[in-house]
Amino acid sequence: MRILHTSDWHLGRQFHGQGMLGHQAAFIDHLIETVTERAVDLVVIAGDVYDRALPPVDAVALADDAFARLAATGARVVLTSGNHDSARRLGFNARLADAAGFHLRTSLDGVGVPVLLEDAHGPVAVYGIPYLEPDQVKRAWSLGARSHQAALTEAMNRIRSDLAGRPGARSVVLAHAFVVGSRGPAPGSPEPSDSERDIAVGGVSAVPASVFDGIDYVALGHLHGRHTLTESVRYSGSPLAYSFSEAGHRKGCWLIDLAASDLQAEFIDAPVPRRLARLTGAIDDLLDDPAHAEVEDAWLQITLTDPIRPARAMARLQDRFEHLVALHFAQPPTERSSVRRLEGRSDHAIALDFVADVRGEPASPVESELLRDACEACAADPDADVVVGA
Repeated sequence: MRILHTSDWHLGRQFHGQGMLGHQAAFIDHLIETVTERAVDLVVIAGDVYDRALPPVDAVALADDAFARLAATGARVVLTSGNHDSARRLGFNARLADAAGFHLRTSLDGVGVPVLLEDAHGPVAVYGIPYLEPDQVKRAWSLGARSHQAALTEAMNRIRSDLAGRPGARSVVLAHAFVVGSRGPAPGSPEPSDSERDIAVGGVSAVPASVFDGIDYVALGHLHGRHTLTESVRYSGSPLAYSFSEAGHRKGCWLIDLAASDLQAEFIDAPVPRRLARLTGAIDDLLDDPAHAEVEDAWLQITLTDPIRPARAMARLQDRFEHLVALHFAQPPTERSSVRRLEGRSDHAIALDFVADVRGEPASPVESELLRDACEACAADPDADVVVGA
């Protein structure tokens, strides 16, 4: 059976204020082409279809188009909800969708109830585990502990109980969680990116991969970087980069050939509509260095190292780097005294100290007068410069 594993579409998400819907639509086109050209039998989507529980209408329209086109390919589809999705909204019309071969598994009641498929090697049971919020699951399933591991362990107990009555069936499980190697986090274990929502409970979010022992293939979602925990337990990652911490990620989907007793995996790269890059340096060097021409068309994050913050830095840099979307300033090491005494000092004097501390040089005479005007405009008596504590 040929399986295409994808997750974390985050439809409707923006990137530093830049719309991503066109890029997401290009990925959907690529996904449909892959399903058709590679004769995929089963598409598994492991959560976070949307970026938020109430997605914008254009994101819902794109999802509707994607689902209809996937159903039209003839491949079966199993989709679960992630921590960004509203499980109830995403799972609307699940029973009707089943008739079209598009299986929405977003309810706790469906854990342990498989989608059954068949190929030349026999039956395949596909189980969808939606994102399991520990508090909700602890109450619903009367668990003794409140944790992601307890929730997923119980979900897998229900799945194994069903599998026990299906001798010879191969198994596929979808789950949306932070899963690490069986011995816990180690070098090479998956790491969160800046665009993932923290799901820790009591400071603990990780679940060991051993929870899924005995399953033929586990399609994971939540982490945005692709990762192979074991040959049969993998993250596909998000199809697009959603933070600069993902600049080095390779984005795409896993193509899995599940045979009678083994599997073969191939990573299918997704299109990169605009790559990400990061630069660090002084503003004049960044503007003049011809070596930076190669990132002029990239979405860019720049960290300036100038000891004094340059005026109009963003506008000047965007003259060369049109797609600069994030600008940071490295903080030079400075000797800072404890907070100066405020009582008895004017608002104007305090504002001048603030400018000098933040920028590394005092305000100019013109800036000083502007600050004085601003302080006086905020005073109860516009003719008086307020003195703190007076």
